[in-house]
Parts: sequence; structure tokens; C-alpha cells
Amino acid sequence: MPDTSSESPDTLAVAETALDRLLRAGVESLSDAELVSLLLDSKIEKARMLVRDGLPAFARTEWTARRHRMRPKQSARILASLELGRRLTISENRSDPVRDPVMLARSLVARYGHHVQERVGAVFLDAKSRIIREREIYVGTLNSTTVSTRDILRLALDEHAAGIIVFHNHPSGDPNPSADDLLFTKRLVEAGNLLGVDVLDHLILGMNRYVSLKGIKAM
Repeated sequence: MPDTSSESPDTLAVAETALDRLLRAGVESLSDAELVSLLLDSKIEKARMLVRDGLPAFARTEWTARRHRMRPKQSARILASLELGRRLTISENRSDPVRDPVMLARSLVARYGHHVQERVGAVFLDAKSRIIREREIYVGTLNSTTVSTRDILRLALDEHAAGIIVFHNHPSGDPNPSADDLLFTKRLVEAGNLLGVDVLDHLILGMNRYVSLKGIKAM
């Protein structure tokens, strides 16, 4: 039997694959790169390169695919795994009331903060502030999107929602609100009051950060 007493932990770790580690110590023990290597069935070196800018950047699938020339099936696996994780999180947390809209901001930033197109969505809540559904409503052009307050509130009524939290990303990465953002929010709140739908917040998502319009007293 070879003597491994002089080998460093790093040397020994290399010999153990991500699958070996998962079976031995559980999925929680895996690094981000090891998780990605299992997801894409790729070598750990390639997985490390994919996540070297961080998981939020890796999650922006169109960026990852273009930069690293990923195959469509690999991109599809990423999208599918992220969507399953999102749905599981919503399902597990659906019975818990959303006590503060910014509770949702971190996960929204991770999923939307790196998109190169503007996307608008809403989280619909029941009378006890529990999540009914999260929905992406609009996908815009590189710089802007056309948003209808009427359509957003119509969807809220369809879901029998008592309250909504609206969100959208800024492709520039800067979440500071524009004059249009403030005007749209004001109109949405006013229309919501008429229809009995409480607009709890408007979250603007940027690169690894966000702005709550409620937090800056813009509502």
C-alpha cells in the first residue's frame, strides 16, 4: 500500500471526484464548481472557469453560453435546474408570510440582476401576505420595456391577490430609479388603491444590489 501520509490535503482532494464527495459527505459539502461539474457532466477545471465570476454571473445563462460556447443542452440543464430550485423555494416558503418585501430581493437579484434585457415581474400575495405566485410579465429591449399598470393589476385580480410586490431589473447594473420608474410606481399604487390591491413595494434590481422604492419613500 502506498504511503500517503506525506501527501497534502489538496492532493488527496484532487483524487476524490465530486460524485465521490457527494456520496460520502452529502451535497452540502460540494463547492460551487463541483456542483456545476456534476450538473454539466464536465471536468472540474472547466466548472471552475464557469463560476470564477461568481454564481450570479453564471446564472445569467445567455452570458455564460456566449462566453464559454456552451452546448444548447448544457444551457438547458442550467435553466432547468435554476427553475426547479426557484419553484421548490416558492413551494417551501408559500405558507410563510412575507413580512418585509426586501426578503425577496436577494433571490430576485441573483436571478434577474445580470440580464441584458429589462424584465418586469410581480409577486402576488394573499390577504395574509403569503405568496400565491411569482410571475415574469414583460421582457423588453436592451434599454427599455413597455409596461402597462392595467395589465399588472389585471393579473393581480386574476390571482385574487390582496397585495403585490413589483420588480424589474436595470440592464446597466445600476438600480437607482429613473424618473420613469418613480412615475410608473406612483401610477401603479394609485390604480391599485382604486381596485383594492395593495402595492407593497417596487424593487429595482441591479448588479448584485437593489433599491426598494418603498425604502426611499417613493411610494
